[in-house]
Amino acid sequence: MSEKNKDHGVLYLGIDLGTSRTSVSASNGERETLSSFVGYPKDVVARKLLGSDVLYGDHALEKRLSLNLYRPLSKGVIHTGEEDSEGNLRAAADLIGEIIRSAKPRKDELVYAVIGAPAEASVTNKEAILKAAREHVDSVMLCSEPFAVAYGLDYLDDVLVIDIGAGTVDLCRMHGTMPEETDQLTLTSGGDFVDAAFTERLQKTCKGATFSARMVKEAKERFGSVSDSMEPAVVHFPVNGKPTAFDVTEDLREACRLIIPPIVEGLGKLIGSFDPEFQDRLKNRVLLAGGGSQIRGLDTAIETHMHEQLGGGKVQRIEEPMYGGANGALKIAHDMPADYWEQLK
Repeated sequence: MSEKNKDHGVLYLGIDLGTSRTSVSASNGERETLSSFVGYPKDVVARKLLGSDVLYGDHALEKRLSLNLYRPLSKGVIHTGEEDSEGNLRAAADLIGEIIRSAKPRKDELVYAVIGAPAEASVTNKEAILKAAREHVDSVMLCSEPFAVAYGLDYLDDVLVIDIGAGTVDLCRMHGTMPEETDQLTLTSGGDFVDAAFTERLQKTCKGATFSARMVKEAKERFGSVSDSMEPAVVHFPVNGKPTAFDVTEDLREACRLIIPPIVEGLGKLIGSFDPEFQDRLKNRVLLAGGGSQIRGLDTAIETHMHEQLGGGKVQRIEEPMYGGANGALKIAHDMPADYWEQLK
């Protein structure tokens, strides 16, 4: 693509559309991330109170009692098979519109976007994402989220990517070409899976306490670790209205550790089905990405399990887990030829 095409009249966007958070990196230098929640006022009183027809992200969560609240993405894809599929499609389109507005496109610019989706997203869900995005961009394409991470870091040959999101864990095998279906796996044991396991344990050990899903998630994000020597995780949950301290260290560590076996099993499948001459190179170049990669000690724990089950391995955590997918998608957008974007318009 010529420099003229790159710099005149086109804003390129890389978007990581996630179950928990949605992030964008733009060619004008703007970057933004927001929680993947969209809310609409329940009635005229709520509309008057909020002064808006739609709220996004943490603001929507804070005002959720006045809203019909949507988390339109499940396991990284748009809810389309549920009772309120139209509502989820509308919320997804509004969410994509909001993250695009946060990139501050000029009115005279064309907007070309690459959106990261789970590695094994169905054709139906890919079409739903494209439909939602086309309301706000001039041209759009999808790529798998782990491929975007690898592309952004120029890890295109003999590398395995683990992208841990809230809804899914995506694994991708890179070997110098575009990954095919056989090079990718999607697991459902992501951040939401950890939250559910943590909640189940808290319900047994925190007698009399009440807590919300958001409180559980905040505790996980603050203290989450798989290390034997993790710092004490002490939270305050109300018991009969009174804030009460609970040590949830062991509950949280156990819940976080549950994601390790399926990840290593998935890595084993991708390594075991690879050319035997290149398997050692592959297992020694594993990238850990996504919001879930911030669980303390996870890279070391995966390495340990790989040594036990696969005879070795080396795991590297990427530096910007919140923007790894968006940065890579932006790089893909830049590298696509101008005529390709024209064909997609």
